[in-house]
Amino acid sequence: MNEKFSQIDSKELQLPDTTFSRDIESKIFQAIIFQCLLKIEGISLPGKNLIDSILGRDAKDRYTGIYVEQDLKEHSVSIKVEVNIKYGLSIPEKSEEIQSKIIEEISKFTGLHVSCVHVIFKHLILKSMLKEEESDEESDEDTVKSLEEEYEGF
Repeated sequence: MNEKFSQIDSKELQLPDTTFSRDIESKIFQAIIFQCLLKIEGISLPGKNLIDSILGRDAKDRYTGIYVEQDLKEHSVSIKVEVNIKYGLSIPEKSEEIQSKIIEEISKFTGLHVSCVHVIFKHLILKSMLKEEESDEESDEDTVKSLEEEYEGF
């Protein structure tokens, strides 16, 4: 029986093409984009909205302001990002910086083409807002220090 197969030319055999597939969850894209945005100065993501607070959704479970749509046929991804920008920065320059960094990171880590990066500037971060945040952080640090001193003897 092996003699019959030895006479057959291997080029005559038709083997089906191997199909490779991979699926990347939206959370992966959101995490990559989130890490990318952390590296850019002068912007921040908007906080949780009222519905998220009422439903008790944790920020770790859902990246607010980062939306991803995948096109499996074209092997591409479309991204929409909502950010807050610090007062005094050039919006067109910051938009270009955000878009180029997101495209670079997504292409590098996933191998997919980024068809669109839509940046929406939601709010302006004013200096007074930054001072309030800093004073809140300082008061939190003071509270922790006073509690440490109070319970030092235990």
